[in-house]
Amino acid sequence: MRVFLCTACIGLAVERKEPEGEMPVVIGFEGSANKIGIGIVKDGEVLSNPRRTYVTPPGQGFLPGDTARHHRSCILTVLREALEEAELKPEDIDAVAFTKGPGMGAPLVTVAVVARTVAQLWGKPLLGVNHCVGHI
Repeated sequence: MRVFLCTACIGLAVERKEPEGEMPVVIGFEGSANKIGIGIVKDGEVLSNPRRTYVTPPGQGFLPGDTARHHRSCILTVLREALEEAELKPEDIDAVAFTKGPGMGAPLVTVAVVARTVAQLWGKPLLGVNHCVGHI
């Protein structure tokens, strides 16, 4: 098995496509805090990376439940934007990745549920990625 490191908003290892030797196309879901983002990457090139940020009133921090509600309200729009911006369809994606932590519990669950659902619906492998490793 040959692996490579690919980064968009997360880092992960994915098997190369065979026999063509093409690099896989990976979609990554990140939502460990107040920002939700979905990146699509191929061979180190970021094809798309739309994001939304949950902003609270001045002097008020963001609560996990409120942040998760924000993520749920816009994650499908961000997913649609990511695919459109990359000019790809679900069948063009080779793997689905998501931030599995560390981070705020409720937003992480939101992202994990959507990423798992997408992976199942699209018949793609699912990779949970440590948020800290994704910054490397």
